[in-house]
Amino acid sequence: MRNTIGWLALLCASAVVHAGDALPTLEVDATRVAVAGLSSGGYMATQAQLAYPEIFHGAAIVAGGPYGCAGGQLSVALGSCMKGVPVPDVDRLVTRARRLAGEGRNGPLAALANARVYLLHGRGDTLVAPAVAEAGARFYEKLRDEVPGLGGMRVHDDGQRAFAHNLPVAAAGDDCGRSESPYLGHCGFDAAGAIFAQMFGAPARAATTAKGQLRNFDQDALRPGGADAFLAGTGYVYLPPDCLAGKPCGLLVALHGCKQNADAVGEAFVRDAGFNRWADVYDVAVLYPQTRASFAPLNPQACWDWWGYSGTNYDTRQGVQLRWLVDAVRAIEK
Repeated sequence: MRNTIGWLALLCASAVVHAGDALPTLEVDATRVAVAGLSSGGYMATQAQLAYPEIFHGAAIVAGGPYGCAGGQLSVALGSCMKGVPVPDVDRLVTRARRLAGEGRNGPLAALANARVYLLHGRGDTLVAPAVAEAGARFYEKLRDEVPGLGGMRVHDDGQRAFAHNLPVAAAGDDCGRSESPYLGHCGFDAAGAIFAQMFGAPARAATTAKGQLRNFDQDALRPGGADAFLAGTGYVYLPPDCLAGKPCGLLVALHGCKQNADAVGEAFVRDAGFNRWADVYDVAVLYPQTRASFAPLNPQACWDWWGYSGTNYDTRQGVQLRWLVDAVRAIEK
């Protein structure tokens, strides 16, 4: 009963419409736009890149698996795509990805010619098995090797580090081997810095303290065609000083994992994951969209949709959350 009351309270809080500002407009360098995500956010990141490869030139996938893994079935998502039993069929998933692109339901695979893909996962992850994450790496490698013109796609599989199901941060602590709220493991490894380096190249200097502005914005104003994208009322965006000054900037869309949205962990992810201080170094704004929990459709942990709760086209250009992400990117571009 206590758990039920807690979830009802969370859902009521999520249902409140938060007044927020519109997204600011920036001089965005369209060649420096990438997406990164943890867990369900990792699955969403690969969906975003495959659906809109002409927009998301880089994808960093932390503790996620291959594109299309769940096939619209929650039971497959919970089994093969998390526990790795059976291991996802990469050949079948690549065939489907090629078919969707050929049908125009996703963007042209040729747009991945110079894409950067970084797959980070820990050996101690018991929630999304390492075999699943390795299948994600094989998916991209098979695309690169089999689709003409993709030889320049850079795929980096980083799976030999000892951490659990979390996003590692630079500070050391005693929670690296656990998966617990807010899912930021103090591992002495700066995953955010590694993600920026993989997406945007070597840094010009070391990161210090973030000096830009973290703002909230009205996510409902970006509903595609007025459709409910099953997101919270308020999202966040981090703006480095040079971006605020009008200089050209890149853009990183950072997607939280399940139970890691602001309703669940406050501003821990958007402030403490490490992205903001690296954003200052690279002149890259960071967009932090926020999901919401629900029981209808069934998504009590506020995951991004990687199994179909938002509709059958969830992992294609017709998916409502993917259309929302693209609308958000376009809204922030001058």
